[in-house]
Amino acid sequence: MSALEDKAVNVVRGLAMDGPHAASSGHQGTAMALAPLAHVLFSRVMRYDAATPDWPDRDRFVLSCGHASILHYALLHLTGYPLSLDDLRQFRQWGSPTPGHPEVGHTPGIEVTTGPLGQGFANGVGLALAERWLRDRFGHELFDHHTYVLCSDGDLAEGVSHEAASFAGHQELGRLICVYDDNHVSIDGPTELTLSDDAVRRFEAYGWHVLDLGESAEDLDRLEAALRDAAEVTDAPSLIVVRSHIGYPSPDFTDDPAAHGLPFDDETIRRAKEVMGLPDEPFHVPDDVAEFYADAGRRGAERSAAWAARLADWSGDREALDACLAGRGLSGWEQKLPTWSPGESLATRQACAKVLSGITDVVPGLVAGSADLTGNTGVKLDGVEPLTVRGPGGRQVHYGIREHAMGSIMNGMALHGGVLPVGGTFLVFSDYMRPAVRLAALSRAHVVFVWSHDSVGVGEDGPTHQPVEQIASLRAIPGLRVFRPADANETSHALRLAVDLDGPSALVTSRQGLPVLGGTAEAPVERGGYVLADTNGSCDVVLIGTGSEVAVCLDAAVQLADRGVAARVVSMPCVELFADQPADYRSTVLPAGVPALAVEAGVPHGWYRWADDCVGIDRFGASAPGATVLAELGINPDHVTDRAAALASGSD
Repeated sequence: MSALEDKAVNVVRGLAMDGPHAASSGHQGTAMALAPLAHVLFSRVMRYDAATPDWPDRDRFVLSCGHASILHYALLHLTGYPLSLDDLRQFRQWGSPTPGHPEVGHTPGIEVTTGPLGQGFANGVGLALAERWLRDRFGHELFDHHTYVLCSDGDLAEGVSHEAASFAGHQELGRLICVYDDNHVSIDGPTELTLSDDAVRRFEAYGWHVLDLGESAEDLDRLEAALRDAAEVTDAPSLIVVRSHIGYPSPDFTDDPAAHGLPFDDETIRRAKEVMGLPDEPFHVPDDVAEFYADAGRRGAERSAAWAARLADWSGDREALDACLAGRGLSGWEQKLPTWSPGESLATRQACAKVLSGITDVVPGLVAGSADLTGNTGVKLDGVEPLTVRGPGGRQVHYGIREHAMGSIMNGMALHGGVLPVGGTFLVFSDYMRPAVRLAALSRAHVVFVWSHDSVGVGEDGPTHQPVEQIASLRAIPGLRVFRPADANETSHALRLAVDLDGPSALVTSRQGLPVLGGTAEAPVERGGYVLADTNGSCDVVLIGTGSEVAVCLDAAVQLADRGVAARVVSMPCVELFADQPADYRSTVLPAGVPALAVEAGVPHGWYRWADDCVGIDRFGASAPGATVLAELGINPDHVTDRAAALASGSD
């Protein structure tokens, strides 16, 4: 290590203390300990172009232990990303591009949103999987890079990391390199309080290539050698274990758990900077260090320019490549969307499978998979190969029973770019995925979650497999579009929108067959809700349905007419899109002064924004034939008719 590099590492450590000190909040200890590793990655190893943060063939860096965000921000600033020293001074402040934990889309150079431990690790698996898929599809001339993940003991303790590590080993993702910061410290005290795992043996059992560097956290040359050795391994992901010391080289807080989240005071910082030979000056970056890192950030410009030249000369399918990178379909792809005629009947999960298979050729980045429920959930693609070690360009992913990792891996694939991931499981198991779904929404990741078996209509499997509260819970996530289509045609519309719109979408589908309804083939599903059946004149009550309950509402409307009650039927496949519509449109669908009854086979939470009453299910289900369970719990035309009539008369 040269004297300049030693100085540079210490400057990073100084910034790692100054940011949390200015904010009176933050985590400097891990950032200080890992400054040498970050230095090696950003100045010696990684390929990136700071002036072009979205260069497609850049190496990806994921700080899975996102609490150490000040470390990442410091390196981004120093290497020339559009992040100023003033931005570091505004660490954790309102409107600042340097939030408490890294957020993709918020800060230039951040690849994925991290903070909830384990997520970044699993995202890294998705990033590496996407790189391999693109390399196989379009060639190594365009895609030939690595994913580097920095993770902590907390990351590896989380269950999602176990799922993701097992999947990565099985897939032999050789371009994935994870560095485990084995600092022996947790918030509550030494890691021995809760961990006795042998990480080396565990990851070796997963099929990973493992390097245990021991006490090498300060040895820049050895860190570089290990990273380069790992990059040469092509048939297994790599785990590099490094024993670091949190808070090092603070004379007061080295190896102290308090260094994790207790911002140092003025005297503690002064003493630490004195040890490092730094002046007692906040956010101090000497000219020689600034130029050293700026030069490191500029090195990638030549590589990205060379890549652009290769792209210009590339003779492959440019239209398909552009569609993949945009996450969209080929021009006119919508013409391949199937439609169905009234009188037909099929489960919306079956319609989902037909739609996905029908558009596979015209949405070239679409990759579908499931947690061991490919055929059951409607995500099986006809005529495609599985995505495996021997078929890295396959389009059918078998995640195994790893719902949480599936969601996180999908996020990583989407945020890498070039892949539009679709992933399926039963709706009731969306609970296992929820942290990843939330982060998909926060990250605006272009993913499509497919959750089938959407209600107590699942039947005999009983309440453990009958979702009741899940739809309402998912609608509570900001930025997530939840589609519950009434029939096959609405399913086709929903998938069209899921492809064309940015951010995450969820498609909730039925196990049981549903009739194809009149008026859905050309329905404005992009509006979120629309009038499906109307009265000839004034209306006494509005029935709002989703999914299988739209047909129930139509039947109830006929019964109401026999009682002299005029009922309008509204299908609302996506509440979020309806809420985004102008007020004048919403009022044409739900006219003021007309009572509305919502009907959905789930808890009624959320419906009272749109309706005066709700026929829902506020208990767990039961094991019996699906039709019986629905009828017994009041999801039937007779019950809806009675409730709507009472509402229309003002007696409810």
